[in-house]
Amino acid sequence: MKTTVVGSYPTPAWLRGDSSRVTLRDAIMVVLKTQELAGIDVVTDGELNRFDPSHPETNGMIDYFVRQMDGIRTRFSITDLDEFRADTGLDYRAAPAGIVTGEVGEGILNLLHDFALTRSLTRSTLKFTCTGPHMLAKVLTDRFYRDHASLAMAIAGVLRRQLERIPAEVVQIDEANISGHPEDRDWALPAINHVLEGIRGTRAVHICFGNYGGQSVQRGFWQDLLPFLNGLKADHLVLEFARRGYDELPVFRDLAPAIGLGLSVIDIKDNEIETPDLIARRIESAASVLGAERIHFVHPDCGFWMLQRSVADGKMRALVEGRDRYEGRYLA
Repeated sequence: MKTTVVGSYPTPAWLRGDSSRVTLRDAIMVVLKTQELAGIDVVTDGELNRFDPSHPETNGMIDYFVRQMDGIRTRFSITDLDEFRADTGLDYRAAPAGIVTGEVGEGILNLLHDFALTRSLTRSTLKFTCTGPHMLAKVLTDRFYRDHASLAMAIAGVLRRQLERIPAEVVQIDEANISGHPEDRDWALPAINHVLEGIRGTRAVHICFGNYGGQSVQRGFWQDLLPFLNGLKADHLVLEFARRGYDELPVFRDLAPAIGLGLSVIDIKDNEIETPDLIARRIESAASVLGAERIHFVHPDCGFWMLQRSVADGKMRALVEGRDRYEGRYLA
């Protein structure tokens, strides 16, 4: 099994004061080298391509996409905010990510440009991450389509056209809202699968229960999501377990055989760095329930962006050492 990260990495402090293209390049190179030195098998750009100095408290999971698409307004009146607050399930946000006022188009979104910069800085196996159409549709106030399914499919069309051009070894779609809303399955699946079917490399889907201000924002159970998971056109899933515990693992005996499991063994909401022995035990326990062949990757619960760099780096080293210890490669 391979090690990977979910996506984000803590923003280097010096990038906040100088976000020029040259400085961004240097920051991404540092993040890639840090992962390589830790021994991570499949690395990412730390999602620094999305960094916005005007909003350093976020990692751009939502805003980076919607602000560049056509048909979405990102300036709001008091009436706009009142309508947003009437929506259910979004009380963790103070404002909508945007208001859909016309047909959604790609605008100036250029994910290939982001990928090309990162690809030029590493020879390692590279994963490219992208927020999915369900998540984006759920955080927008829709005044044009008036239908979640239509809005999600419009967003999916934009994302698919972007991702079809990206030759990353792994492309991961991030969906952090579906975990609390399995009832959205009927309209979420067609949109997400439309994106997945356009991916050239290995298709991954990351699902967690939220990481907003270091807090979980969704509630639910993996059992309720299993029909949705089995309907995904994915090669493997990247799922949250470490924070929640592993009591739900038996549910995944019924996961479609064609879909591999990514097992999280690192809690990113806790500053304590896990020991390699703990990581190895978590992998061994999961393998005893599901079989080692079902576990394609081990990784953290979610992105590292809210941790200190020293903590994130220590957790990555522990992840690799724990995997190696489990596989018997550790030399005492």
